[in-house]
Amino acid sequence: MKKGIALALVGVSWLLVSASGVGAQGAETALKDGEGKSVGKASLRETKEGVLISVQVNGLAPGLHAVHVHAVGKCEGPKFTSAGGHFNPGNKKHGLKSPDGPHAGDLPNMYVTKAGVGRLETLTDGITIKAGEASVFDADGSALVIHAGVDDYTTDPTGNAGDRIACGVITKPAPKKK
Repeated sequence: MKKGIALALVGVSWLLVSASGVGAQGAETALKDGEGKSVGKASLRETKEGVLISVQVNGLAPGLHAVHVHAVGKCEGPKFTSAGGHFNPGNKKHGLKSPDGPHAGDLPNMYVTKAGVGRLETLTDGITIKAGEASVFDADGSALVIHAGVDDYTTDPTGNAGDRIACGVITKPAPKKK
């Protein structure tokens, strides 16, 4: 395991404990492939430090895959171009390593095992699920997209991440019945 990933997982574990407080806002998405088949899910939870995103997938090709929040809450397969470009209300350049970036929707790559199982937990302060300029719940919504390839973290506008292979519209969870 790479040092950065290990440190991120330790930090996320701490955040999972601290984010479990009452009153935290949440969002979710069901991820589907280009044929409409369910391949996973994601949850987003607002914390004091930012939005904690947890992605779980099954049935994807092994290797590293780029994961991004896209600007439009539409996931029309098979290519998911309806999701628009990366969520970028600050008009920055693409890439977690870019001196002029990143886009608000730029996230770390996700590793998928040989068995097709992948998981990503990351914290971002680029988006919010509250009201505001960086809200994923703007006028046209937002989507979470998984790409066929790896994000190189620098190439504008997409990180050379390749085709979009899974997509899910980010939604607020239905209120729980009492």
